[in-house]
Amino acid sequence: MFYVYVLRSETTGRRYIGSCENLSDRLRRHNAGESKATKHGIPWVLLHVEAFVTRSDAMNKERYFKTGRGRDELDRL
Repeated sequence: MFYVYVLRSETTGRRYIGSCENLSDRLRRHNAGESKATKHGIPWVLLHVEAFVTRSDAMNKERYFKTGRGRDELDRL
């Protein structure tokens, strides 16, 4: 399975959208500061997750969440 996830920084309030195959390991790496894009916002909490069978479906949903309509949908969650 492939996952699209939305994180929220508890320190900055910033939102981060990503996709991966191993969600628990990816979240651990974000909170350990191993990701350059998210190390400034530690700790991160998981807000939303969606599972997909194919990587391309997950990447399409990730791209959607990064558009204006996708951000509006996430704001309603």
